[in-house]
Amino acid sequence: MLKSAKGMKREIREFVAKCLFFQHVKVEHQKPSGLLQPIMILEWRWERVTMDSISGLPVTLKKKDLIWVIVDRFTKSAHFIPVRIDFSLERLAELYVSEINKLHEALGTKLNFNIAFHPQTDEQSE
Repeated sequence: MLKSAKGMKREIREFVAKCLFFQHVKVEHQKPSGLLQPIMILEWRWERVTMDSISGLPVTLKKKDLIWVIVDRFTKSAHFIPVRIDFSLERLAELYVSEINKLHEALGTKLNFNIAFHPQTDEQSE
């Protein structure tokens, strides 16, 4: 026996109101996310990179306690460089030139600074 759409909606609403399982389910109270951001189409390797760090590691014999992760967004290849948490930006820039540029000649690389879970990022290095 076919029921009308209104009758079916009413029956479902009554069933959900009486069901203990559905009474325990919490409604999500989160703002809907914004508009989707288009992802830039890359053409060259090491044109754009993402950087992250892995901390909380035991100190090595060379006093390194952090791993600096550099990921190429085009090829998804990554470099893992052991560093110390107190390295200055100048020291990290020197390491980038000596470790990344010597292998990939990526002097034209552009940095796109962001924070975790930002809608404009691709979350590849997180």
